[in-house]
Parts: sequence; structure tokens; C-alpha cells
Amino acid sequence: MKDVVSVAQMRESDEQAIRSGTPAEELMMRAARGVFSAYPWRGRVAIVCGSGNNAGDGYALALLLRGAGISCRVLRLVDAASSTGLVYLEKCREVGIPIELLSAVPDFSGDAEIADCIFGTGFRGRADGFCARVIEAINRSGLPVISVDINSGMNGDSGLGDPTVRSTLTVSVGTPKVGHYLADAKDRVGKLCNVDIGIPIVGKPYRLLEMADVKAVFPHRLRNSHKGTYGYVGILGGSVRYAGAAKLANLGASALRAGCGVVSLGVPASVASSVSPYLLESTLAPLPDRNGCMTYDPASLDDFLAGKRAVAVGMGWGNSADYPAILTHILKRFGGSILLDADALNTLAGMDLNLLRSTSGRVILTPHPKEFERISGHSVAEILSDPVRTARSFASEYGVTLLLKGATTVVTDGEEVYLSDRGCAGMATAGSGDVLSGILVGLLGSQSPTAFTTACGAYLAGLAGELAEAEGNAVGMIASDTVRTIPLAISKIMTYRPENP
Repeated sequence: MKDVVSVAQMRESDEQAIRSGTPAEELMMRAARGVFSAYPWRGRVAIVCGSGNNAGDGYALALLLRGAGISCRVLRLVDAASSTGLVYLEKCREVGIPIELLSAVPDFSGDAEIADCIFGTGFRGRADGFCARVIEAINRSGLPVISVDINSGMNGDSGLGDPTVRSTLTVSVGTPKVGHYLADAKDRVGKLCNVDIGIPIVGKPYRLLEMADVKAVFPHRLRNSHKGTYGYVGILGGSVRYAGAAKLANLGASALRAGCGVVSLGVPASVASSVSPYLLESTLAPLPDRNGCMTYDPASLDDFLAGKRAVAVGMGWGNSADYPAILTHILKRFGGSILLDADALNTLAGMDLNLLRSTSGRVILTPHPKEFERISGHSVAEILSDPVRTARSFASEYGVTLLLKGATTVVTDGEEVYLSDRGCAGMATAGSGDVLSGILVGLLGSQSPTAFTTACGAYLAGLAGELAEAEGNAVGMIASDTVRTIPLAISKIMTYRPENP
């Protein structure tokens, strides 16, 4: 796993390193050396600088380029510099590096590369005015762009930013920040690498999953085993209005392909006949219903839940006055893993969330930002401005594991935070969330219901989606394509060797 930090954590770690005796000027030069070594510079290099320490990294980079005989020029947006950056700005002047205080948007036609040193990870708000026009000119240039620490205009905690520099390479300094992986970063960062400049991290970092980590949930299987060895799981979903027979079948198939032994699909009795033709390996359990929606029948519910290690609830449910009673029953009486998605989350949003604090089993919630808005009380804008903090706070308050969907998935139990950056544009299609829920409940059939297991499920779903898109394209991809490539993704994970990624 890779360590990932918040902007505040990186700032505190940086300040602690300085207090412990490493001069700020030394850390800045280490950063510049890392950036210099990360890219095969050809020159002429246009180093575009703002006013903070990110600009200081650019001035130090200019000195290294000059020392290596590579032509460069420094373009300053403002006539201001941090105290540390000023040290290297003066050295640039001493050795005669061309320095220009911009009064108009620069012309990059004579340059070979652009080093983006306008804003660092402390940037908040939105780039506008002259800065925005310079960022847009960088993006129009067609040149390789190397962003120092983070793409200028991007928020280091959310990955949001418009306008934002689009980089060929982003060289994060010290430790990658969570914003390098979230939201707009997925489309603005061409390639990301990190340079370690010797700053010990203060506190517990977040963890970005890598393929070697996910191998742990797919141990070698013994020949002397049977379907019960890998767990019975249940899926409760469907309604007349949202029958989604094929999608429900995909749920069952993805659970089985993720490794559980048996999947039982509980649907309203009135839709069972429409679902049945799509099921092959999954078993079907018709449950009492009224007007096409499940009704609360304790005996039937207990019979369905008996012997299950995990249950996923809510996909295609729609709305019913009986659902709060069904959810309450499951949360209070079922001792296995309880995954709530889709309409189960919408039902939960109208209930007393304190119920989550006294459940019999381990609860996993899998909202997208709009669903999380409904259950958390935070607006989508608030959630997206700092998704890790809001997710972690909610998970801690209610004692659940929360999987917050996005371009990079955030998984937390309130203490540990895991990130999975696997996935692709082709997964932005109806049913992808159902496939994820199926994979998760399938894993929970044989694995402990930890945040780590949940994050591994998100990783598997994303990798399977990538493999499906690679066989076709993002435009024509559908959710069942991801189901089909789950075994291929598991093979890739199980046979992974670090020396041959």
C-alpha cells in the first residue's frame, strides 16, 4: 500500500521536519532535485511561478537545469515570493537565468516543456483572472507539462479544480496527497510519481491499495472444500417498478464470481417469474409482497437470512412503507455482514440513524455522493470538498464501514482509510453499482467484514471494469461486461508479482 496524506497532515509533517533541524531551504532543494530527476528535460523550459513555496521549488529547479546546461526561463505571475523561495530567486538572478514578471499571457511557442509551479497543495478556491488565463494558455500549448507537487488550480484534499493545469507528469513532493487521486485529478494528471524528500509523516496516513495487497483476500483454495466453505450470501432487492431482472441476475453472478459459495436472491413473489429465466447458478427466494414490493414478514425474513454470512439489501427496491421495518429487523437480528446500497440507503435516510450503533452484524454502507447527502445531512458540495473527512467522520460516529463511490473510491471504518483508484469511464453506466454490491457481498461470504475487505472489493470491481473496457471501449460498455471479466481480474491479482507488475 502507498501512503497518502491530507494537505494539513503534510503541512504539519513539513513543519515538524523543519523544527527537528532540517532547514526549509534544504527541503526545497531536495524537492527540486526530485523533480529534475523525474523527467528527461530537453529545454528550453518555461518555469511558470506563483508566489509561494511551490514557486520556490521552481526557482531551485531552474538552478539545477542551468547547472545541467539546459536552457530555461522563469515566468513570474506576481512580484512576490515566500521567504524560502526568495533565497533561490536571488540565486537565479545571480547566475543570469532569464526572469520575467508577466504582464500578459505568455507565448510558449519557443519552449520545449513547461514546469507548472503556480499553486501548491495549499491552494483553495478557484483560479480566476490572469492566473486562469495563464493556466488555459499552458493547457493550449500542446507542450509536455510537468506539475510540481500538484497541478495548479487543483485542491489537494478534493481533487477539484476548474480551471486546472493538465499535466503530462505530476511529481508529488514528500508524500502524495489525497487530492492527487480524487475527482478532476483523474482527468488532469497524466502520470503521477512521488519524490521522497525525507519528511516523516506525522500521524496515520491514508492507504492507497495496490494489487499486491488485494491478493490477501484470494488465498489458495483447497481441493477438499465445498460451497459452504466459501459462504452462503443473500441479496434482497427488486420490485415491480424496478424489477431489473437482468440486473438482479448480474448481482448474483458477480457475487459468485467474487468467490462466495452460494447466492440466494430474495425478490418479491410477484416478480420472481420475470427474474427466474435470467438465473443460472443463483437460487431464487420469492418473498411475500404487496403491490410489487416486499412486505415485512418476520418469519419469511428469518428463513431467508438463516445460514447466511452476508446479505446485500436495497437494489431495485423502490419505495415502500414496509422497508423501515425490514431494515430494522435485519440490523437488529442478523449477525453477519450487512451491506446496504441504493434504495436501502434511501430508506435508511428517513430512519433514526442511531439504530446503526446497536446492530447485531457489521454494517457496510455504499453510497454515491447524492445518497450520502441524504443519510449524512451534508450537501454534495460539502462532501466533494473533502470526501475523506466527511466519510471518516460519519463512519466513526455510527460505527459502520462506509464506501463512498467516486472516480477514486474512499473506504473507511472511522479509523482506517483506504483508497482504490481502479476503474474507468466505461463503468459510468446503469448497473455498475449493482455489480459492485454483488462483488462486495460475494467477498464477505468468506472474508471478515473489515474496511480492508471492502476496499479490496472496490479494487476488484474497478480492475474488472478496466479489463472490460480494454476489450471494447468506454462508450459501448455495459455493466454485464464487468461481471464477465471478474474472473480475469482475479487471475491478474492472484498471479501478480511485484517484480513484474
